[in-house]
Amino acid sequence: MRSTSQWIILPLILMAVGLFKWVTGFWGYSGFNTPPMHGDYEAQRHWMEITINLPISKWYFYDLQYWGLDYPPLTAYHSWLLGKIGSIINPAWFAPYSSRGFEDQLLKVYMRATVLISEYLVYIPAAVILNRKMGRLQGNNAWKSSVALVAILLQPATILIDHAHFQYNTVMLGFTLASISSMLAGRALWGCVFFVAALCYKQMALYYAPTIFAYLVGTCLTTNLNISRLLAISLVTGLSFAICFGPLLLGSMYDHYHGISAFTSEEIPLPPLLAHAPIVPNEKSWYFPPLLQLTQSIHRIFPFARGLFEDKVSNMWCAIHTFHKLNIYPLGQMQRISTVVTIISILPSTMIISLFPRAELLPWAMASTAWGFYLCSFQVHEKSVLLPLLPMTILLGGDGGLGTEMRAWIGWANMLGVWTLFPLLKRDELRMPYAVLTLLWSFLLGLPPTSLSLYFGRQSRNGELKVLTKMLHLGFYFLIVAWHVGEAFVPPPEDKPDLWVVLNVLIGFAGFGVCFVWCSWQLILRSGMMEDYFGVRLRIEAANKKKKQ
Repeated sequence: MRSTSQWIILPLILMAVGLFKWVTGFWGYSGFNTPPMHGDYEAQRHWMEITINLPISKWYFYDLQYWGLDYPPLTAYHSWLLGKIGSIINPAWFAPYSSRGFEDQLLKVYMRATVLISEYLVYIPAAVILNRKMGRLQGNNAWKSSVALVAILLQPATILIDHAHFQYNTVMLGFTLASISSMLAGRALWGCVFFVAALCYKQMALYYAPTIFAYLVGTCLTTNLNISRLLAISLVTGLSFAICFGPLLLGSMYDHYHGISAFTSEEIPLPPLLAHAPIVPNEKSWYFPPLLQLTQSIHRIFPFARGLFEDKVSNMWCAIHTFHKLNIYPLGQMQRISTVVTIISILPSTMIISLFPRAELLPWAMASTAWGFYLCSFQVHEKSVLLPLLPMTILLGGDGGLGTEMRAWIGWANMLGVWTLFPLLKRDELRMPYAVLTLLWSFLLGLPPTSLSLYFGRQSRNGELKVLTKMLHLGFYFLIVAWHVGEAFVPPPEDKPDLWVVLNVLIGFAGFGVCFVWCSWQLILRSGMMEDYFGVRLRIEAANKKKKQ
């Protein structure tokens, strides 16, 4: 009877969630009616135009000033597939050059549908499987697992960025969830395959890479030495990267053989990695085309020349820049400083997961390192907040995920995260879906501003939430509501036109710093290292007492 009810509940959840995501797409999108560059919607459409109309060797070289391709190859292949399907429906959607800025309503329907279908093919199955696996490991009942699944799938920040603003983040996030699920099931090699797929779809998955690397190395070297396992992981990871980059590199060799070249030294400079190599290969050599493609794609994927941060984002550098302008320092110097600070911020969590390589600790370690990257790394977008929020949100399906403390912290982080996206969403005229989805999610989890029961009701009397936690959370909720009221009704001074956006950055940075500390502390507690430390310390003290006696 229980399994039968689950077969009914799951389709109902997926249909209801799909309805909310699809209706969100009725609103505007990034760059609507804003020529000449438009926005992310046009970027994704343009990549479909590029990939179906140009030889593969030209994908990473074509018209880089107008939304040049700057994502890894798996995104390019995905764009090629969607462009091919779309061009069958209407060739004008992706016609070379003439389709730029095309804003046909049927094209919008098609593009929205590609996001939803891609999500339901990758992210949704991975989220369902991982949620069930975590629920079974922790002994959660079916009802709690279903509620957690709804909360995960209706996470407002992800819906608003992918289905309103317009992107395909859920493909990368789905591969990440599949990797975690494989690790929990003890299938580390499949975990490597899925995580490489995430990296080769969107480079932002690098936020998780130190944790995954440290965990895998820890499983091979910390608990017991297993060289064969380490070699297998290395081999599978290398093969997975080769498969992802293979079509791009082999395609460039095929084009070169047929006299098609993406590179002429007079028009396009060599990629920096190739230009600064000790020995620059001959342009006529057989290995030059794949080497050129590899270095150019890496150069496009990692845009170090763009600056320390893009737009106003709630991280350390943008917050410091508010009071002390960082653009007075050389770009290379700031790159090195941000790299060092990022390494320092992620080092504790990576060391812990390598010393205590247990799969159930992965979400905590991934959240900690992702917050470290978001707060301290180079070239952070406001949309990157989706990465630390994902591992935190999936914890709702784990041990005590819907309990008072976990729900309060995870809910607060999500509400704060989606609020920091508001300036971006406002530019896209997405205030209404922002309000509806955010309030719906807070109502589902019993969070402010729709409910105060977690902090003052019956649930708050069980003592799980400390007074300091209540004061902290409610203080931020008050600031968020006050900020919205002020932003809506109080115009900023003429000499400070970005006042409300800057306040959003500063409040968000402070809150995310607390999230980083909380995730790191929870990882320390749950790893057992504190118990081990104090246990050893007590044994040493007992031994010393015996010696004195």
